[in-house]
Amino acid sequence: MEYTKKRKANSVKIIILVVFLIMIAIFAVTQGSVKIPVSQVVKIIIHSKDADQIKPSYIFIVNQVRLPRIILSILVGGVLSIIGTVFQAVFKNPMADPYVMGVSSGAAFGATMGIIFGFGISIAGLGMVSIMAFVGAFSTMLLVYQLSKVGGRVSTTGILLAGIVVNAILSSVISFVMLLNHNDIDKIVTWTMGSFNASSWDHVKLFLIPMFVGVAYMLSLSRELNTLAISENDAKNIGVNVELIKKGTLVVASMLAALSVSVSGIIGFVGLIVPHLFRMIFGSDHRILLPVSFIGGGLFMVICDTMARSLLGNMEIPVGIITSIIGGPFFLMLLQRHKRKFI
Repeated sequence: MEYTKKRKANSVKIIILVVFLIMIAIFAVTQGSVKIPVSQVVKIIIHSKDADQIKPSYIFIVNQVRLPRIILSILVGGVLSIIGTVFQAVFKNPMADPYVMGVSSGAAFGATMGIIFGFGISIAGLGMVSIMAFVGAFSTMLLVYQLSKVGGRVSTTGILLAGIVVNAILSSVISFVMLLNHNDIDKIVTWTMGSFNASSWDHVKLFLIPMFVGVAYMLSLSRELNTLAISENDAKNIGVNVELIKKGTLVVASMLAALSVSVSGIIGFVGLIVPHLFRMIFGSDHRILLPVSFIGGGLFMVICDTMARSLLGNMEIPVGIITSIIGGPFFLMLLQRHKRKFI
């Protein structure tokens, strides 16, 4: 009976969260260097008959510039959040986030190489910088994965340590490359701070299929993650193949993280603070927490991206700066509140 009441209460909260996300997304379309009235935005989105009376420039901005950007920011934010939730369960470490396996530094290194060599190749709508970022992120994940294996098993402690070491090494290499290439420093720094400035429908289409597959896979393991988050021994005792789940979730999550940074650059704190926030609101049941983290991550990201392109008028702030400004103090607050649990 109590579970039923809790489930109904959570359902109401989720509906409110989804409605709020839709409202914020529509509001975000109106914002930017060119302000567009909400009524006109709605008419453009629903293809109203009155849309013909709206300025062509407004229609172009909404359909070709802001909508793909906002949709991509929601998807990337959702993916980063759900990855953070999974990593925290698998590692049983509240500090774990999508970049714990060195994905961010690998993506930054790949993107840096793409910028330095200036390739003009484009594949499936992605430029060489994005392609190199994905290759760098995924290759780094494979390296960390191999370094963390002990006797054919994946060591969660080994992954954390290997990720920290690889991050440090690649960050140093990137800094050295920047010293040798002064002309490209601005491009490298801007990319490593994250941005949705170059978003297009091609990016959205490229992102959708692997996102649905990866997220569906992780949602299907929600019951196992509930047990795994408590104790690996308990999970084994009830017949859960712990090693298979570890390997599967780590590979899928890391691939999604690599894909995310390849289309948006490096954006921190989303996968770290959003799961904690919604765990406080909805509890630790991953059957609820995973989908809620996805919605909440999308909401958080679209708010941050709207601020990034609106606060300074015609000048855009890298969205990674906004997420860090908001996320840093918020996480310190969480750390202070739960420090006894972390010790």
